Amino acid sequence: MRVIDLTHLISPDMPVYPGTEGPKFSPANTYERDGFQETLLSMYSHTGTHMDPPAHLFAGRTTLDQMPAARFVGTACVVDCTGCRVGERITMDLVQRQPHAQEAEFLLFHTGWDRYWGQEQYFGAYPYLDEAVVDFVLQKHKKGVGLDTIGLDPVADVNLTLHKRLLRDQDVVIIENLTNLGQLGERLFIFCALPLKYCGADGAPVRAVGLLENGSQGHR
Repeated sequence: MRVIDLTHLISPDMPVYPGTEGPKFSPANTYERDGFQETLLSMYSHTGTHMDPPAHLFAGRTTLDQMPAARFVGTACVVDCTGCRVGERITMDLVQRQPHAQEAEFLLFHTGWDRYWGQEQYFGAYPYLDEAVVDFVLQKHKKGVGLDTIGLDPVADVNLTLHKRLLRDQDVVIIENLTNLGQLGERLFIFCALPLKYCGADGAPVRAVGLLENGSQGHR
């Protein structure tokens, strides 16, 4: 089995959503003083490659710690959106070209925007989902969607219209800031994105991976 890491590294100088602070790493214990090393981490719950649950936007809705672990693992396929222009909508015709879009539990959208990670352009006019794609995810009761961009909505939409449409009534999760989606091909594979399990989790960093059978691009 091949394991493809789909997760950006968390570091003090990493890109973060505009208006938030980057993570802080502070030495809590050291080899010299304490005989072991331990680091105090301070970061926003939506830092780096992370997951949004309904409680991110709606009071009283489901938090990540209330979801079973099985919610974060399932079959997935990659929708190739690399032909989308800057600021263009990702439309249903691209989803329909993916032969496993109907059966996959997670849809992962490969725009190629992760090539701008660490650059100012990463927070620019990336491709974003069309409303019809969001409706498809809801109608098919997908476990979640993932993107290699900073968000589901265009960065200028401070109202987070598409987030709200997706998270309002179903326990869907959104995984943002994925990377390496281009290594997964177009076949069905197993996707794992396990969030930190903390009380009242409105979001959490994840270690996201794609699991591929040896010698193939994924499951037929």
